[in-house]
Amino acid sequence: MSNQTNQETRQWGSRFGYLMVAAGAAIGLGNIWRFPYLAYQGGGGVFLVVYIIVVALIGHPMVQMETAIGRYTGKDAVSAFQRINKKWGFAGWMANVCTLMINMYYVVVGGWVAKYAFQYLTGGDFGADKQAYFDSFTSSTVEPIVWAMILLLFVSVLLYFGITNIVEKISKVMLPLLFALLIICGIWAFFVNENAIEGVKYYLLPDFSKFSFTTFAQAATQVLFSVGIGWGLYVTLGANIPKQNNLKSDAVMVSVFDTAAAILAGFVIVPSAFSGGVDIESAGPSLVFNVMTDIFEKLPGGRIIGFCFFLAILFAVISSLFSFFEISVRTFEDNLHMGRLKASVTTAVIVGIGNIFASLGFGLLSGVKLPWIDAGGFKTLGIYDWLDTFTAYLLMPIGCILVCIFIAKVWGFKNYEKEATNDGKFGHVNTYEKFLTVFVVPFFMIIILLTVFGFIK
Repeated sequence: MSNQTNQETRQWGSRFGYLMVAAGAAIGLGNIWRFPYLAYQGGGGVFLVVYIIVVALIGHPMVQMETAIGRYTGKDAVSAFQRINKKWGFAGWMANVCTLMINMYYVVVGGWVAKYAFQYLTGGDFGADKQAYFDSFTSSTVEPIVWAMILLLFVSVLLYFGITNIVEKISKVMLPLLFALLIICGIWAFFVNENAIEGVKYYLLPDFSKFSFTTFAQAATQVLFSVGIGWGLYVTLGANIPKQNNLKSDAVMVSVFDTAAAILAGFVIVPSAFSGGVDIESAGPSLVFNVMTDIFEKLPGGRIIGFCFFLAILFAVISSLFSFFEISVRTFEDNLHMGRLKASVTTAVIVGIGNIFASLGFGLLSGVKLPWIDAGGFKTLGIYDWLDTFTAYLLMPIGCILVCIFIAKVWGFKNYEKEATNDGKFGHVNTYEKFLTVFVVPFFMIIILLTVFGFIK
């Protein structure tokens, strides 16, 4: 692609291509890395039930609303809000801040995935103690940063040329491959692991005695992180969608694809961890890496399948990062009138500096704590935990509330309906959808905020 910023040069080549890009942006570390360990910690089945309910109630309407704003304006996340109401540019800037902060640790974890794929390619030996291998790698000072910088440079260089053609081609191949590999691993994990059926029961059968507002908040924030709502992603992607696309059905499809990937990843990881006696409290973010390397070690041809699996995740990470980076690149390019090159470099430098601190937070800077205040008073969090809490539990919920207010009170349901339904060609925005926008989504977000600040538990 050229460096032109004209909307026509950026439209997706096909509806299928857009759906794969949107699903690729949503399906990444949130589904395969973050969802399984949160599901395990959240009580398995009860977490899964809450997650599905939250996706059904807020996932589809939020994707639809954000996409409609983006397509109507054809602009970056800041300019999109400003074009409808000049006073609302702050909502787009908050989305940019949120995205930049997410990228500060997302690229680091993506570097871990690249390292594991490379390790399978060159030998596939992770030692007898998978946790020790993971801890040794992630806590080292130089190597994780090197992998993060390689990934950052790769994404930034390709992003300079635009995202539509590149991401469409990658997503059309790698997403189906990722689903296929998850299914293969799920079947193998079920039949090979002892007591796998107990793990499946733990994952699928809800024990509502384990439900709490914390469980709800974790599931709801995982929806925001995994589906990608509340931080400008679909406003940015929506700017590239042709007018003839059905936004209502597209929003449903994206939510379904994303949820299916998360549930499938959980079906592989959670029963395997359960039957393997993994200490989930200490494993946390390392769960996927430890469980999958253990599965592939026992699997005939495991080295090849392990390489393909982590390579597929890496491509999912890259397709997500293309869209994540584009939020800020396009804002710098269009709203601040930078050239494509300067916008790409600016984004890469900001994210790269954050990557260094986030990576060192697992090792050299593990003793550095950042302040957080809740109902219990003053406390401190590690660098990764602070970034995760500030983005997923604070900025994203606020972002969702702002979008709902913007649709209902600023743009208005009548104007929103015209864009979302192509002037009635694809139905209407019914009373139920308006109820979700005005009451349900804000209510869920308020629960998250009250939970993270310790007012409810």
